[in-house]
Amino acid sequence: MAGCCAVLGSFLFEYDTPRIVLIRSRKVGLMNRTVQLLILAYVIGWVFVWEKGYQETDSVVSSVTAKVKGVTTTNTSKLGFRIWDVADYVIPAQEENSVFIMTNMIITMNQTQGLCPEIPDKTTVCETNANCTAGSAGTHSSGVATGRCVSFNGTLKTCEVAAWCPVEDDTEVPNPAFLKAAENFTLLVKNNIWYPKFNFSKRNILPNITSAYLKTCIYDAKTDPFCPIFRLGKIVESAGHSFQDIAVEGGIMGIQIKWDCNLDRAASLCLPRYSFRRLDTRDVDHNVSPGYNFRFAKYYSDPNGTEHRTLIKAYGIRFDIIVFGKAGKFDIIPTMINIGSGLAILGVATVLCDVIVLYCMKKRYYYREKKYKYVEDYEQGLGNEMDQ
Repeated sequence: MAGCCAVLGSFLFEYDTPRIVLIRSRKVGLMNRTVQLLILAYVIGWVFVWEKGYQETDSVVSSVTAKVKGVTTTNTSKLGFRIWDVADYVIPAQEENSVFIMTNMIITMNQTQGLCPEIPDKTTVCETNANCTAGSAGTHSSGVATGRCVSFNGTLKTCEVAAWCPVEDDTEVPNPAFLKAAENFTLLVKNNIWYPKFNFSKRNILPNITSAYLKTCIYDAKTDPFCPIFRLGKIVESAGHSFQDIAVEGGIMGIQIKWDCNLDRAASLCLPRYSFRRLDTRDVDHNVSPGYNFRFAKYYSDPNGTEHRTLIKAYGIRFDIIVFGKAGKFDIIPTMINIGSGLAILGVATVLCDVIVLYCMKKRYYYREKKYKYVEDYEQGLGNEMDQ
């Protein structure tokens, strides 16, 4: 109890104040200046020069539109000779910050609702009706099972389903891709940006770009780095992939537009930087469900009023346009905050040197005597002398 009271008394009735002690030591002095120089280099070099700590910053607000151009032809036994333009292979016509281009497909024509055999696999092959469960509809089924085992071809039987018939057979994906010529299609990207804090706006079609130039230019990182028209094959190749490989099973590509603007300089120096990468990069050792695909159908009726549809399983490349960046401009408030922080960090040099001098050096006890001085209360001492 007495110990606790002594500690409490020391806490309440003692006061400490810094004492300046000049230590003439080359080792300590050199260490102190070295730490101070490192701190100054960090504050000036990193905080102010590299990170521009004297600037107020703002994040970009962006809008994007994209337009695809290109025409190709195909000639197959199912479809015959056919011309494909933008309305055929861009699905849907407009998306937010992205565009999907169909490069491959599995087409099932003239489907009607009725009864037909399932595509053979380990769950649908049967020998008798006992092998088929009426009313079942699995997640991978083409329809609802009737419970009958029917002939699929001359040698094989499968369970019958009520479905859109004939059912789709997607066991083999066309290779090479159906629309392999899509690598020569072009994509025009229009990007408008705004920094609300500075009321600064710009777009990626720069003021010096003319209509004549826009009709002929194709983006190239070296020769035309600010052309907003991209060849699809070049986008994929720039990301380190083969267009024909991705076109078969589909994939997702990212078009990255980076806007880093120093608004203390001329506005003309605020320029977009383009880069490309595959967003659905496949793991070679784990190649389950690769690519990108979905289904859609086109419906029509024959003269008798019977509803038909053409089912398309579309494989293709979705181009996601990702815009990011920040702008900075001089402001006195972050400047003063960073200067104050730098001055405060300089105190680290003193603390570090104190620790070494008082706890690590051979003469630490001598330096402690010089560093700390204990003084009794003057009034209390004077009262004791008068009592005597």
